[in-house]
Amino acid sequence: MSDDLVTFGESMLRLSPPGNERMETTGQLEVHAAGAESNTAIAAERLGAKAAWMSKLPDTPPGRRIANGIRQHDITTDVVWSEEGRPGTYYLEHAGKPRGTNVVYDRADSEFSTAAAEEFNLDRVRNATAFYTTGITPALSEQMRETTVNMLSVARNAGTMVAFDVNYRRKLWSPEAARNTITRLFPAIDVLIIAAKDAEAVLDYDGEPTQLAHHLASEYEFRTVVVTRGAHGAVAIHDNVVHEQDAFETDTHDPIGSGDAFTGAFLARRLSGDDVGRALQYATATAALKRTIPGDVATVTKSEVDAIVADRTEDISR
Repeated sequence: MSDDLVTFGESMLRLSPPGNERMETTGQLEVHAAGAESNTAIAAERLGAKAAWMSKLPDTPPGRRIANGIRQHDITTDVVWSEEGRPGTYYLEHAGKPRGTNVVYDRADSEFSTAAAEEFNLDRVRNATAFYTTGITPALSEQMRETTVNMLSVARNAGTMVAFDVNYRRKLWSPEAARNTITRLFPAIDVLIIAAKDAEAVLDYDGEPTQLAHHLASEYEFRTVVVTRGAHGAVAIHDNVVHEQDAFETDTHDPIGSGDAFTGAFLARRLSGDDVGRALQYATATAALKRTIPGDVATVTKSEVDAIVADRTEDISR
């Protein structure tokens, strides 16, 4: 049986001091498995899609810890195991204003950054309904830029729908490098997801989100463009029709992974047959729920999301 959604990317060990402690003084660390693409697959699975995550890891205790942490969420994990190398890790300090949350990456020369497309089960990509990766993947190495191009080509040539989130990480590459690489990928992409702040940083576009969606859809002929607006929700354009969705109110405990939750829910609901407006509702509701959950993963149920969407719909109809 083929997958509804196949995601491709690096997942890491996330190490965090408890509470708002500093890394340099803490005596303990919380451990989570984390990665944009695996987070997205998990959210999609929980919102009704049959999802798989493809990656490469060293066959070591840290590598197996990552795979086990993702596998426990009942998605398919299609991992290429290597006999040597290291997984990526990152350290995350939580804090409020003015300190703010801080991320320190330790992922240079990770085993995933060496991966070539031919190492993977490409039939899984060819047979899937949709394939997804993010701008994080080509940012990791020159090899991963080539691999990303090749993986997108495999999907495109097979008629698999391609979804891509720009997901810009300034600690991985410059805006210029990101723009030069990502815009070359655009012709292979059907569904583009981009944060308004990333459009400004990478594409040097500071217009209103609806105008941005129109511009990208017409300039690059994307089937669907989704622009996320943080606390202001999201806007999407599909078949020249604009859909807008306000954010849901949430008490934020851990914001990391909320964008992945949004994307996973959006893709899952589109793959299930929902229209773009309905999918945006589910995406923003899932992202709001994720912000209440520690770690990177949206451990939500569809019934929880259904209830939030229903409450909003009921409020609007009153």
